[in-house]
Amino acid sequence: MFKYIFRILLIFSLSHCSLNHPVSMWNVEEDITDNDISNLNFEEDQIQPSSIDLRLGSKAWRMRASFLPGIKRKVSSCISEFAMQEIDLSNGYILEKGSVYLVKLQENLNLPENIEGIANAKSSTGRLDLFTRLISDYCDEFDRVIKGYSGPLYAEIAPNSFSVFAQQNIKLNQIRFKLHKNLDTNDIFVNKIISNPKIFSINLNNKKNLIIGFRAKSHTDLIDLRKINYYCVDDFWEKIESKNNKIILDPGAFYILSSREYVS
Repeated sequence: MFKYIFRILLIFSLSHCSLNHPVSMWNVEEDITDNDISNLNFEEDQIQPSSIDLRLGSKAWRMRASFLPGIKRKVSSCISEFAMQEIDLSNGYILEKGSVYLVKLQENLNLPENIEGIANAKSSTGRLDLFTRLISDYCDEFDRVIKGYSGPLYAEIAPNSFSVFAQQNIKLNQIRFKLHKNLDTNDIFVNKIISNPKIFSINLNNKKNLIIGFRAKSHTDLIDLRKINYYCVDDFWEKIESKNNKIILDPGAFYILSSREYVS
C-alpha cells in the first residue's frame, strides 16, 4: 500500500481492562494449541507475540447493510436474509466504496471458558479508510468474541474512500486473546494505570509551512491490497496545510492528521 509513515490522531481507551473485568494478555506463541484455533496452516508472519493476523477466505457476500446477529442467531442465518450477492475471492474481487461486504475468515475458534477474543483492524486498513470489523455467531458486539466461543469468524468490510481489490489470504484484521483471572495487588495497580485513556490533539501549528495531514481524493484508481509499498501518495491524497492555525473539514471526507503529541 502507501510508502508513507505519518503520526495520526488517535483517541483510544483501554476500558476493557477495568477492575470489573480483570484480564491479562494470553501469550499466543506459548499457549496456542490446535484445540483453540482450528483448520489452520499458519503462515510464517501470521502469529505475533500477542495476536494472530486473520486471513480472508474464499467465500464472501455483498450485504444490504451492516448487521450483528445477536445472541440467538448465527451469522449464516443473517447471510441468507441480508446478502445480495455471493462472491468468490479465490482469484480476487473488487470491493467498491460505499458498499458493505462480509467475508468468512479461514480461522475458526474453539476457546476455553475463561478466554475471550478481542479483535481490531490492522493499521493499514485505517489509513485506507477500509472499515473492517470482526463478527462471530451469537455476538451483539463487533470485534468481540465471547468466552468459550466455538465456531467460525467473519470480517465485515466497508470501503469508504477507495475501492479495493481483495483476494483470499489477505490479512485485514487481527485477534488477541485475554485470560480472565483473579487479580493480585500488582495487577490492580497496573489496571488503574492503563484504564486512564490518553487523548491526542491535532497539530494545527504550521510555523514552517509543513503539511499537517492528508485528505483522501474523491476520484482515484483502484487499490490492490496485495501490493505493499507500491502506490504513490499524491495519487490518492491531497496535502493539508493549516492557515492561521485552523483548518476547515469537508463533511464526508476522510483525513489523516498529525498529532501534537509523540508516541515512543
